[in-house]
Amino acid sequence: MSHCIKSALGKAARLEASSDTPRLDAELLLAEVLSRPRSFLFSHPEYQLDDTQWQRFMALLGRREQGEPVAYLLGRQAFWNLELTVSPAVLIPRPETELLVETVLESCGKEPLAVLDLGTGSGAIALALASERPHWKLWASDYSVAALAVAEGNARRHGLGNVQFLLGRWFDAVPRGTMFSVIASNPPYVAPDDPHLRRGALPYEPEPALVAPKQGLADLHEIIDTAPNHLHGGGLLVLEHGHDQGEAVRQRLHARGYRDVRTLRDLAGQERLSIGLRPEGNEHA
Repeated sequence: MSHCIKSALGKAARLEASSDTPRLDAELLLAEVLSRPRSFLFSHPEYQLDDTQWQRFMALLGRREQGEPVAYLLGRQAFWNLELTVSPAVLIPRPETELLVETVLESCGKEPLAVLDLGTGSGAIALALASERPHWKLWASDYSVAALAVAEGNARRHGLGNVQFLLGRWFDAVPRGTMFSVIASNPPYVAPDDPHLRRGALPYEPEPALVAPKQGLADLHEIIDTAPNHLHGGGLLVLEHGHDQGEAVRQRLHARGYRDVRTLRDLAGQERLSIGLRPEGNEHA
């Protein structure tokens, strides 16, 4: 039985219960199978798939129907101005996190800086900053060997040699005495009992990179408490957090003496990012 592009894309209806973008998902998967750009699908609707292509497309469609994220099926995800390799070892980079990159770039001049990305995952934050500021020196840490392998591969792929990767949990990964002008992190901030963990892409993503105790605040609090020991005077801490955690994060920043504390909203109008300057008297603590 022959199968053309038009009939293959008709199978997108299978995804309506599991995806908000069934047609787009089907197009991306089919373009991947054919090793063609999406534009080819529109200009050649009569193109015939061979049996191997059809079977692979149907297999990918079945996995997507079960909820597996398109980014994992394709093995890549766009972030900032980069296309990053992703795997189930790392979180899928999300558009909201681009606000963190934008904030760091806007908050800092173009002079050389030392910047730390805690919990780098795919390397999204560190590599986006490295691509925009090649004269900055960046460090990117993660507790996961598999995640760091993905991040290092992305750095090589994009020729970004100004990032050093560190293995370890939060500041345990940082060489003693190393100080930074900026510390940024998108840490785990989902509460263990959050029902969203059973929806969308989250069941397929690495739980340790998503979930934190104390209603999702434990890692945020730990970073806030420890970061002053690694920030230069006037140094900036930038933290992504849940849409309902802004007040709690601001309170912790204020309680630990950070200055100029504020929270920024994402494009959906949700509180997504809190920042503060290093408390006085903490350098080299």
